[in-house]
Amino acid sequence: MVSNGWIYEKRLLIKTAIRVVFGAVWLIDGAFKFLFNSPSTFAQMILDAGQGQPAFFMPWFNFWYATVSLNPNFWFYLVGVSEVLLGLALVFGFARKLAYTLGMLLSLVIWSIPEGFGGPYGPSSTDIGTGIIYAVVFICLILINTEFGASRLSLDRLIEKRVKWWHMVAEFKN
Repeated sequence: MVSNGWIYEKRLLIKTAIRVVFGAVWLIDGAFKFLFNSPSTFAQMILDAGQGQPAFFMPWFNFWYATVSLNPNFWFYLVGVSEVLLGLALVFGFARKLAYTLGMLLSLVIWSIPEGFGGPYGPSSTDIGTGIIYAVVFICLILINTEFGASRLSLDRLIEKRVKWWHMVAEFKN
């Protein structure tokens, strides 16, 4: 018998481990938001992200600064709770299709607003920001889920046994 290699043989476990570890990263990020930030500084983060950006980006940052300044508590808790819930969904494998899609969108929002598109860019720039990388990881999770189908190690699998339509929330491949 020919062995396909350890990674191939453990691929289903590895895909689950990637999802769980990425979920832990989101949980930590959400917890840090509550531990080290406050609603009073949330709008200022947007202004800071706009510093040094090209002039054509300034209307974007000014819009979000004005929007967040109207009710910083709402935005602060919306983002923080979203990060924690997304982390839990990833760790437990709950509503993966929805979680991956919304997670990718949240990552792009974080990258384009408080991370300032990873900029400002100049001769000494070495980083494009984490939000865009998170979005790419979500795309990879979508592709993995599509290729390998339902995850055996997830809450979704248990729910799908009882709720026939749940696959529409959980799976990219039926």
